Amino acid sequence: MNSVVSAPVSVALPQAEEIVRLTDVKRRFGTTPALDGVSLTVRKGEIVGIIGRSGAGKSTLIRCLNGLEQADSGEIHIEGRNITGLSEKELQPLRRRIGMIFQHFNLLSAKTVEENVALPLKIEGLSKAERLKRAAELLDLVGLSDKAKAYPSSLSGGQKQRVGIARALAARPALLLSDEATSALDPETTRSILVLLKDINRKLGLTILLITHEMEVVRSVADRVAVIDAGRIVEEGQVWSVFADPQAPITQSLLSGIRPQLPDTIAARLSPVSGAEQILSIDMAGPAAQGTLFADLSQALPQSFRLVHGGIDHIQDQPVARFFIAVPTRDAALPEQVQNFLEARGARVEVLGYDTNHA
Repeated sequence: MNSVVSAPVSVALPQAEEIVRLTDVKRRFGTTPALDGVSLTVRKGEIVGIIGRSGAGKSTLIRCLNGLEQADSGEIHIEGRNITGLSEKELQPLRRRIGMIFQHFNLLSAKTVEENVALPLKIEGLSKAERLKRAAELLDLVGLSDKAKAYPSSLSGGQKQRVGIARALAARPALLLSDEATSALDPETTRSILVLLKDINRKLGLTILLITHEMEVVRSVADRVAVIDAGRIVEEGQVWSVFADPQAPITQSLLSGIRPQLPDTIAARLSPVSGAEQILSIDMAGPAAQGTLFADLSQALPQSFRLVHGGIDHIQDQPVARFFIAVPTRDAALPEQVQNFLEARGARVEVLGYDTNHA
C-alpha cells in the first residue's frame, strides 16, 4: 500500500532554537504510568498541539513542563535548561518564562480586568505605572481595552478567556501553555479565541503548546500535532500530514468526527468476502488531491466506479482529500485495475469490503 504523496511545505528549520525538549520523560502515580517515555521537541515560533483522550497523560505532561510535577526520570529542557530536579526556588525564574491559560479562566473576581492582567507584574515587583502600561498594551492586543475597569463577573466566557490570555502574556514569556483553553466555550467563541492565539503567535513570534482533546482545535491553529495515548506519543507530524494519513488507531478515532466517513447505511451491509461492488477508501494530499484523478480514471477505465462519499479540505494551505468509491465486481480484474491506477497517482487505497445490496 503506497503512502500519500506529499508536497514540500514550510517547516521549522532544524537549527531553529529549541524552546522545549523532552527526552524519555516518565512519571508514575503508584503503579500507573502517567507518562511512559515521552520525547518531544518544540521550536521557537511553533504552535504544537498535544492531543489525546482523558487520562492519556496530557495534564501530567503540562504539569511537568511548568514544574508543578517532577518527572521520575528523563529530562525536560526549557530554553536549553534542564529543569528536572530543580528546587522550588530555582523554578521561580523559569515559571516567569512560561505563560499559562486555563480551561476555567482562573481570574480573581475581586480584581478588575486590568488588575488581573497586571498581577504577574506586581508579583515581579514592577511599579504600578509600568504594570498598568503593560496591561493596557495587552488588553488592546486581545481586543478588550474598553473592559479595563470591569470585573470578571460582567464578562462573557470568551472575554474572560481573552483576559486570561492577556495575563499569561504579561511577563513576556517564551512559551505559552494552553490547557484545554477552549473546552468551556461555545463553537463560535472557540473560533475567535483560536484566531486570537494564531494572531498572537504571528505578531509576537510566541511559541505555543496546546493541550486539547479536540482535533478541530489542532486543525485550526497548530503547525504540528503529537498524539498521546496511555502516556506515550504514538504519532507526531505536521497537522496536514497526520490528517491526510493517520497511522495510530487512536488518531484515526480522534479524527473520525471531522474526516469524511463511509455512510453508516453502507458500512452496515459490508461483507468481507464478496458482493456486487467493492468499496474503497481513497486518501490523498498535496498535488494528488488537486488533480483530475477521477476524470482520468473514468477515461482510462470507463464505467469503472461510482462516487459514494467524500470531500476535499485545506489544512495549512495543503489540500487533503478523502473519498469513498464503489467498483463493480462483474469483471473480476476491474477492482485491482482501479486500485493500481489510483496508487500510481499517489493515492492511498484501502479495501473496506463489498456492498451486497447494490444492484
